[in-house]
Order: sequence, then C-alpha cells, then structure tokens
Amino acid sequence: MKPPKPKILKDKSPKSASDLPGLPERDPLRPEDRILWETVARTARKLKPQRRKPPKEPNDFHLWQAEIGGHQSAPPEKAEKTAPASGAEPKQVTKPREPYPLHPLDRPTHRKIAKGRLDIEARVDLHGMTQHEAHNFLYGFLLNARARGLRHVLVITGKGSSSRSEGILRQAVPHWFSTPAFRILVSAYEDAARHHGGHGALYVRLRRTVMGDLKEP
Repeated sequence: MKPPKPKILKDKSPKSASDLPGLPERDPLRPEDRILWETVARTARKLKPQRRKPPKEPNDFHLWQAEIGGHQSAPPEKAEKTAPASGAEPKQVTKPREPYPLHPLDRPTHRKIAKGRLDIEARVDLHGMTQHEAHNFLYGFLLNARARGLRHVLVITGKGSSSRSEGILRQAVPHWFSTPAFRILVSAYEDAARHHGGHGALYVRLRRTVMGDLKEP
C-alpha cells in the first residue's frame, strides 16, 4: 500500500496590521499632514459655476470693416436732401386745357349773321315742347347739322311771355350747351338779333369736322 500524501497547510497569519481583527486601518498621512489637510478643508468654499455669455455675432458692417481693415466706428450716414434755395421760384402747375371749350359768339360773326352776310344754314323751333322733348329734339337736330357740315344755325326757344314752358326752355338750353354731350357739337352761341327772335332765339356755331373727327373752331 502506498503511504498517504502529507497535507499542505496554508499560512493564515496576517500579512499586515489591517488584516488583524480589531485593529484600525493605518492613516496614509502623517499626523502633521493630517492637521494641515483638515485646516484647509474647513476654510475651503465651493465655487459657483459661472454662466458663459454667448459670443456676439458680427453684423454686416463689422464684417465689412474686417474685410477692408477700416477703422470707422459707425456706418456712413445717408446724405440729407438739400432744400431748394430760398430765392428759387416754385414751379407753376398749369391746368390742362379743356377738350371742348365753349365761348360766346364773337361780335364780327354775330354782326354778319344779323345783316344776312353770313347765312343761317338751318333752324329749329322748340315752341310747345316739354324739357325732355326739347332736349332730345335739339340734340338730334344739332348732331345732324354738324354731320352735314353746317356751321351756323338758329335755335328758337321763345321768350316765355306767352307760355311757361318757353321761359323754362329759354333758361335750359344754355345750360344744356355747357354739358359734355352738347359741347362736343357746339363751340359758341349768343342771343339772336331782334328780327331773328331776340332773347327768344340763339345764334349757334357748330364745331367743324375733318375726316369724321371734331375740330376746334
């Protein structure tokens, strides 16, 4: 029989003072270092974290300065508008000319018609008509006369002594002549001579036409 192998016993003896039960751990600092450390720890204060401000973005002017290496502190100001000289006269605004001006009939033409040296080429009598009838009839008459190339016509309105409607027409016809529809046709008018009706009639001069278009008198 083989003899039994001898048992190897492990060494359980403590290797350091910390391995011994009941003994405190050894302080790595020396006593004088420990006193200095505790003094510093008591007087030290915790620092607050500082907030960092975001960097300012350069504007276009600063970028322009950096590129050209300029030393201007502010962008150039806009030039002020120069005021007009005190002695300069303001410009006068001219009013646009009316397309169809209406004038009184000139005296030489009035005299020629009254003496028969200038013919009355057509005439219309508005006696007994209402304002509406007279307005439409007179406009049609003048439109036809101008289309025929006539220049001087006689419009009889009545003086208003015998009929109320005649007095109204005596005042209405000059007003109609001042409206745009009639001003295209009529260039001038004036009370007729006594033997042609006097204040109860009007000499009327029509505008000339050239190639179908109206022409100033």
